[in-house]
Amino acid sequence: MKVLLPLLLLALFTLPFTLKALASQQPALMLANSYRPEISLSNYWVSEKLDGVRAYWDGRNLRTRSGYIIHAPDWFIADFPAQPLDGELWSGRGRFAETVAMIRSDNVTDPRWQQLRYMVFDLPGYEHQQQPATFEQRRLALQLLVGSLHIRWLQPVQYFRMASHEALQDELAQVVRKGGEGLMLNRADSHYRAIRSDAILKLKPVFDDEAIVVGYKPGKGRYTGMVGSLKVRNRDGITFHVGSGLRDSDRQNPPPVGATITYAYSGETSKGKPRFPRFIRVRPPE
Repeated sequence: MKVLLPLLLLALFTLPFTLKALASQQPALMLANSYRPEISLSNYWVSEKLDGVRAYWDGRNLRTRSGYIIHAPDWFIADFPAQPLDGELWSGRGRFAETVAMIRSDNVTDPRWQQLRYMVFDLPGYEHQQQPATFEQRRLALQLLVGSLHIRWLQPVQYFRMASHEALQDELAQVVRKGGEGLMLNRADSHYRAIRSDAILKLKPVFDDEAIVVGYKPGKGRYTGMVGSLKVRNRDGITFHVGSGLRDSDRQNPPPVGATITYAYSGETSKGKPRFPRFIRVRPPE
């Protein structure tokens, strides 16, 4: 009994961690490179880049990119197909933070599930005539599959072609003006491979602006003893941190409080904060 009791306590202690490991089965997903103007647009299908939560349907569960199960209501997934799906749980433009918070809460009775859509953009594992299917073949099969299910919240992403890089930039500008995040480009002849490659490209707007340094956040790990990020305030009075883009010399001798920096960013959050701010330079005194 004296031997069994410690073993039982150890089993009870490790059970939650074991269950979490079992629940995490990281799906093999395609990952995107960044768009480059020299690519041949004629090879690509274009769609809007949705600011939602990447979700992989494995035939039984929705899983995050890391492989953890997303606890969706039974009614939400009841009629999903056995075919694996790759897509995005999306509440609409500018609602990324709200969507993340809802999914993390694991509250299947949250009424916001009624507004959520599973926007599917690919069919992993789909074969055409017993051969790995190209994206063009998967795109057509996806439309037929999702269309046959008649599930209001299960929708295929809409793809279109662009005639020129200038037209692509115009489309990007329109999407951003409407509150979108950017564009995705899928190469028509590509197969579904779980690597980062030019089979998928992402195109996001890059803006730049200026902000005043108002403080610092200390660094951690290899940046211990240096500045981890700059605390800055932009012209709209919004305070945020800029760490990306800082060189070691910038972290050792950061811009002084009161200095004006130029930073790049990729759009704004629903609260007006810059997305992915990156340090560029200190503006010289005028």
